Amino acid sequence: MASDDTERVIVIESVRQRLRHLILVDQVLDLIHSIGNDQKELIRNKARNESNTAAVDLLINTVIKTPHHDGWFMEFVDALKNGGCQHAADYVEAKFPDPTEEADNDACVLFIQLMSPSLLDRLKTSDVCAHCFSEGIISKEDKENIEAEEKNSGNRKGARALLTRIVRGRPGWFSTFLKVLRDTECWPVYYELTGETQDNGKEDLYNEESVELQQLPNDLDPFSTTDIVLRDYQMDAARPALEGKNIIVCLPTGSGKTRVAVYITREHLDSRRREGRSGKVVVLVNKVPLVEQHFSTEFRPFLKHAYKVERVSGDSPLKISFTEIVKKNDVIICTAQILENFLDNKDDEGVQLSDLTLIVIDECHHTKKGEVYNHIMMRYLKQKHKNVQLKKEQKKTVPIPQILGLTASPGVGGATKMDKAEEHILQICANLDAYKIMTKDNGQHKKDPYKQIASVEARQEDPFGDVIKKIMNAIHIHASLSPTCDLGSQNYEQWVVQKERKAVKDEDHKVRVCVEHLRKYNEGLQLSNTIRMWDAFGFLNKYQEEEMKKKVAPEEDEPIQITDTERFLFNLFKENKKELQTLAGQPQFENKSLSELRRIILHEFTSRDSARGIIFTRTRCSAMALSQWIQENSKFSDVGVKASYVIGGGDQSNVKPMTAAEQKDVLNKFRNGEVNLLIATTVAEEGLDIPQCNFVIRYGLVTNEIAMIQAEGRARAEDSSYTLVEVKGSAVAEKESINEYRKDMMSKAIAKIKSLSQDDYDKRIMTLQFQAIMEERVRKTKKKQKDRKSSSPSEVKFTCRGCSSHVCNGDDIQIIENMHRVNVSPHFGKLFIRKENTSLQERLLDYETNVFIACKICGQRWGSMMLFHGLEFPCLHVKNFVVAYNGKKISNCTRWNELAIQFPALDYVHHASQVVQSSDDEDTQ
Repeated sequence: MASDDTERVIVIESVRQRLRHLILVDQVLDLIHSIGNDQKELIRNKARNESNTAAVDLLINTVIKTPHHDGWFMEFVDALKNGGCQHAADYVEAKFPDPTEEADNDACVLFIQLMSPSLLDRLKTSDVCAHCFSEGIISKEDKENIEAEEKNSGNRKGARALLTRIVRGRPGWFSTFLKVLRDTECWPVYYELTGETQDNGKEDLYNEESVELQQLPNDLDPFSTTDIVLRDYQMDAARPALEGKNIIVCLPTGSGKTRVAVYITREHLDSRRREGRSGKVVVLVNKVPLVEQHFSTEFRPFLKHAYKVERVSGDSPLKISFTEIVKKNDVIICTAQILENFLDNKDDEGVQLSDLTLIVIDECHHTKKGEVYNHIMMRYLKQKHKNVQLKKEQKKTVPIPQILGLTASPGVGGATKMDKAEEHILQICANLDAYKIMTKDNGQHKKDPYKQIASVEARQEDPFGDVIKKIMNAIHIHASLSPTCDLGSQNYEQWVVQKERKAVKDEDHKVRVCVEHLRKYNEGLQLSNTIRMWDAFGFLNKYQEEEMKKKVAPEEDEPIQITDTERFLFNLFKENKKELQTLAGQPQFENKSLSELRRIILHEFTSRDSARGIIFTRTRCSAMALSQWIQENSKFSDVGVKASYVIGGGDQSNVKPMTAAEQKDVLNKFRNGEVNLLIATTVAEEGLDIPQCNFVIRYGLVTNEIAMIQAEGRARAEDSSYTLVEVKGSAVAEKESINEYRKDMMSKAIAKIKSLSQDDYDKRIMTLQFQAIMEERVRKTKKKQKDRKSSSPSEVKFTCRGCSSHVCNGDDIQIIENMHRVNVSPHFGKLFIRKENTSLQERLLDYETNVFIACKICGQRWGSMMLFHGLEFPCLHVKNFVVAYNGKKISNCTRWNELAIQFPALDYVHHASQVVQSSDDEDTQ
């Protein structure tokens, strides 16, 4: 027994450093009954007067102090488990996680700590806390402490308490936390943590991904020397920066932009060291995976022998503040949002631009309005022009860093004329305060991949599509609609969206529900021209099943109304379902694009010794369906095709998104050869660094000239090919030609800018900078004025988006913690039904957040039930309503902050007293 106790003490001592961060003394101490009250008070005083960490040390010393009483160890373990510190209990019991899993968890903890300044004010603490409890990543005591902190000190303190507790959980809490943010629709925090962007105003279910995902290479150190040898064109591009000037390095994908940046960084630090001055370089990227990529494969291998290099992101193992990391290192690689969070952050001493001597901005074409790069550079530009005034007044100026921008393509910003393309590129130069934009001369890098367009004839017979069109035409007749464009086209989709918005405003339920179905049929028609008919049928069938579910009321409620139009639509699909199902199984009617794609893939894999390629497609659904089609076809496996797909992680689609871990797993398999054919949405266009990739296929997908250049850049191996598959008459080839034209126009615009005299260039840059600064001031002034304007809630009325029935007035709405809009009318409960949210796995009696509310008449979802300090309220989501504001209808309001209305705060005491009175009356009866 004594030897067992000795081993247990050794284990506890070995993990003491971990336990300091995982144990919450206040939640554990009272559960260890063998510790006397006097000693408990000492430990509590330690926590109050010093820190929780110091108190944990004293607690551990007390627990392991000899002699040990019987059962001391299990008492400690049980106290940890029951006190919400299960992860700490695992370490005490020597149940150590896998080292990789442990490192990933450490990275997630640091990421939350670094991002927390920008999360606290936007986290919907009450909702998120409840869901975290439901998902099991915080304990009941955690939940109670967070709620108490929120009630006593406000949402910000509650949010801080929540973030402090979730990071102490077992590995895996981070992905669950992201799920919670999706379930509670806490999108600002979700987008911040995932690096994704919201698709503003566009509601396309299978829209192109707005998020680019970069390949995360293995953390290898392949360099044994610090020598950096640049090619002539790289040295030419770097030269002005070596003289201390701000520049943009514009070199094609795969031509070594990052290596140029490493060289400039080293020369910058070396020159300052020779002059006896310190240097501080920050490398900014716009996506988390690029942090590790630049750190592991470029900056650290070449600079580590002379300088301290560190990276800061969700994959970083450090546990100190960003401010300290900046102070203690020479080169810091991080996401731009992290730097923005800590610029002038007084709470954490902050980071000043004057602390930095060089900022490297990767993918700098994103330095435009609304982007975080531009927010940082706006600070720079303001200080630059303040320095001019300070100099005139013979006052001391504030140091500002040198700027180095990197891009493969600045694009033309949608320009159709040369002067607009030139203006777009000059604006980027102005935003980055670039002295020059540096490019290569033709012929100084590897040749572009062989490019071809594979055009196929449209199907002569398309009975499957004909049935879909027959259904759509029947709907047109039913709703008295007369489309002016071809069914299955993008123009038709835009027409449908416009009709839907108008129908909502006009309260035309018949047209509204018809165009919703038409939109899905149009998508099904598009899918049948891209993937197998069977996959398109599955898409349509699933949609109909989901719509039918909305019309099923809980047993205790009255049936939900099904209108004549809805009944017509359901029956219409039902009548044609069998025919669609039969036709979907007849391969002779499949689209010819699939046959052409099959031919190209087989050709690539039979004509190359080692083929590895990427197929870009438009939607998540098509990426998944194409991957399945290839895996199920033996002809592909016979020639060695090993396919998988990668799609975005955003929650903008009904198709389940990929988690970051799933994306990373697929990309690692692609890199090491376990997968040699990747089917991807545009999520993979920018940043994948796989030299062996020797063919790229864009399958009916064309976006802009930047995306085209990036897609071409994926094929980096010798003798690479780039193929565009299109159906004749689809205008895909024409769009690609336009992108080629814009690419050529971009090159000419850059050449024209480079031909300007330095004086003319500087004048234009200065003008654009002053314009940008003034626009920023006007924008801030307007925002302040808008914030001051506040209409009366009584001027707002809400109607159901589904059936146009009146729901409530603004007077019925109060706000909880300046975040949740809840309806407090006692009569509101008669208008909705409650339905279980099946996306949540667990239903807990004390916090039933897995309940959403829907219109009692039509089944349209309105929001969800929430519990606030023991009281239940229906929380409304404005996107589910048509808002009438001063008599004017707003059909596309998606966020509460779009309404310039100040709702009153919830009168908790009033509502609580009503509930108590009602309960007393029931007891009396």
